Parts: sequence; structure tokens; C-alpha cells
Amino acid sequence: MPQALTFRLYAPLASFGEVAVGEQRPSADHPGKGLVLGLVAAALGIRRSDEAALAALHAGYGLAVLQLAPGTLLRDYHTAQTVSASDLKKAARATRRDELRAVPRADLHTILSERDYRQDAQHVVALWVRAAAPFTLDQIAMALREPVFGLYLGRRSCPLALPLVPKVFDATSLRDAFAQEQVTMAAHWADVAGDHWASNRQRQVLRERLDGTAGGWLFWEDGFNSGLNGIPDTYLRHDAPLHRERWQFAARREYRSTWPAATAGDAA
Repeated sequence: MPQALTFRLYAPLASFGEVAVGEQRPSADHPGKGLVLGLVAAALGIRRSDEAALAALHAGYGLAVLQLAPGTLLRDYHTAQTVSASDLKKAARATRRDELRAVPRADLHTILSERDYRQDAQHVVALWVRAAAPFTLDQIAMALREPVFGLYLGRRSCPLALPLVPKVFDATSLRDAFAQEQVTMAAHWADVAGDHWASNRQRQVLRERLDGTAGGWLFWEDGFNSGLNGIPDTYLRHDAPLHRERWQFAARREYRSTWPAATAGDAA
């Protein structure tokens, strides 16, 4: 029977990345493959400069994302000091602080940008293996429990706020895998949902998010039966990493369908 590795992604602030042009730095409403496999790479100890290892991760696993809460948009007007491109090419610097100290203050430039974040977004991720996958799902799950590098959602200012709780399930479909995950998580966080600090309404909203009874959206790519009825939306998303230094991404096909609220918490 096919297997799927599931884990939760939640942070008070997250940035899920989109095609960025000029001063605009938008965020999608759900994490893409580059973000998810970047997080997995960090957990495994793979560095950003190791493009061969990152490419193997991208080719070796399929991705599905269950959106339980898209979060609300937060736009930050951002200013930062930087050096010119010619100065950057002269010598590699270990940190941004070293870059800024390497040139006279009069030669520094100020860049302006608008950066989008998602507040209180919550998603469940599923990964499955493809041919020549460099790691087993159990190995990835172990790394997510004890990551080598710090994990965050899109930017370093967006650390995770809840445990990932990675778990490998035998599943005939994505619906089956996510339903099993939601039953497991509902039990895992039962005490959280009943904490004394939360009002009745807050407990209700938290419980709906944790067990999936509020419904949502399912996003997935080819390679695993969704288990959902109907014809999904199909579109291209540019989040398949090509070249780290030039920030180039290729397109991949992604499907989207509603996640049924009435059965979202039922194990198949």
C-alpha cells in the first residue's frame, strides 16, 4: 500500500512566496514545493548551496497541501540598507553585517519593498516518494523531529509555533492520509483546545482548525490519488527551484479542489 508522510505547518506569521518583481514581495495563501522541501532540507542538514541535493529532493517526492486556515494578509513596508552589485561581486561575505561594513557608509544604498505575510495560517503537508528518492519517509520524519537547522515558514522572522508532529501513514488516497492525520492531531491537541485561557468561541475555532471539520482546500500534484470526487482546478505554479543564486524557479502543475467539511475529520 502507498505511504504518505504528513506534518503540520503553523506560525503566527508565514510567507509562502510567489513570483516577485521589483519592490513587491507577495505571498501565496498556501506553501509551495520550494518552501516545503526547503524546510525538509534544513531538517536533514542540507545547505542552500548544495543545489544537487536540493534538486534530488524536488525530483524524489510528490507534494500535497491541505489548507485548514489560509490566514489573513499582513503587508509590511520594508526598508533595508545594501551595497551595490559590483561590490557584492568583489568578495564573498559571510554575513550581511560583513557586507555593510566592507564599504564606506556613503556608498550604501537604501532599498524599499512591500512584503506580504499570512497571519495564523495552518496547513497539513503530505509527501510521498518517487523514483530515486534520496531518503525514506521515515528518515525525513526523524529529521523533522530533530532538525539540524532551525525551521521557519518562508523567512527567518517566521519560526514555527507548533510541533510538526510528522507521521507516516499507509493510505490508499490523499483523503485517506489526511483523514488519519486529522484524527491523530485532534487527539494530540485535545488538551490545547480545552485550555482555560480560551473562550468558548476560541475553543470552537481552534478545534475546527485542528480536526479539519471546518473544511478547506486541497492542493496536490500528480502521483497520488486524491480520493476526492469531481474535476479539480488545474494551474501552473512557479515554485520548483532551478537556481538558488539567481532565484530562478520552474513551473509545475498543481491541482486544487475543496476539502469536504462534513467528512474532513473521519478516518477512511
